[in-house]
Amino acid sequence: MKIGRYAGMEIYLNNFFLALLGLFFVAGVLGKGLIAFGVVFLHELGHVAVARRLGVQVSEVELLPFGGVSRMGGEVVSDPAKEVYVALAGPTTNLFLVGTITVLRNHGLWVNDLGLFFLNCNLLMAVFNLLPALPLDGGRIFRAYLARRTGLSKATHQAAWWGQFWGVAIILGGTAGLAMRLNGLDVIITGVFLFYVATREKNQAPYHFIRHLLQKKEELAAAGVLPGEPLVAFESVRLGKIIRTFLPQRFHLVLLLDHNWHYRGVVSEAQIVDALLSKGVDVPIGDLINNPHS
Repeated sequence: MKIGRYAGMEIYLNNFFLALLGLFFVAGVLGKGLIAFGVVFLHELGHVAVARRLGVQVSEVELLPFGGVSRMGGEVVSDPAKEVYVALAGPTTNLFLVGTITVLRNHGLWVNDLGLFFLNCNLLMAVFNLLPALPLDGGRIFRAYLARRTGLSKATHQAAWWGQFWGVAIILGGTAGLAMRLNGLDVIITGVFLFYVATREKNQAPYHFIRHLLQKKEELAAAGVLPGEPLVAFESVRLGKIIRTFLPQRFHLVLLLDHNWHYRGVVSEAQIVDALLSKGVDVPIGDLINNPHS
């Protein structure tokens, strides 16, 4: 649900978060629900501020029960360093607010229950978001770490799998806690939503990867030079298998061999990306040598 526009961004409230606010209303603690909304919004503004500082465009923000999802330029995902900086901005914002409220409370300036809830909400938001699982901020840091070693596609799938794992764990723990009257439905809703968004992140992995491949050509054209990454492959290997080995911020050159281990030629990443888009993932890479202009 769209709730407004701020600093050139469209602001959306996810239906799960809306349901969570409804639970706060039914329980007669809507004030706490609005504070939770404010904490999430400030958390996301931290991401946006750092992203814009790094020259990344932000067009939309969707607020979720445990943070948010910002529609940013694809360079965040394809540049591990930028992804780490942007991801850390959210928890850092919450920890800054924790420190601010602690100082105010120590000086007797905000000592009511809502002030304590605001402090605890920020602390919980910071700690929870540092779990190494997509779509959480810790998951984005984890993906950036893995992407340098395994490639973006595999890193996204692994980080999203951990998001699904933690979603199920929270659902089970929340259900047990509800039965023992230790927590409410909000914990279960958070777990369900974490699993849902982690699954969505996993399904979007091919889309992110294609954007990453297309952007690599633009990066090389703009910079004039990128670090190279040599690969060796048999000419019968399919393009889909080749691209899974590609690493962020590296330009790949693939040396081809026939099955007698004889040299056949070299294919660049740009050629592979062009062939991938025009012919699909099942084309043998050797076809790019045999028919270089087709």
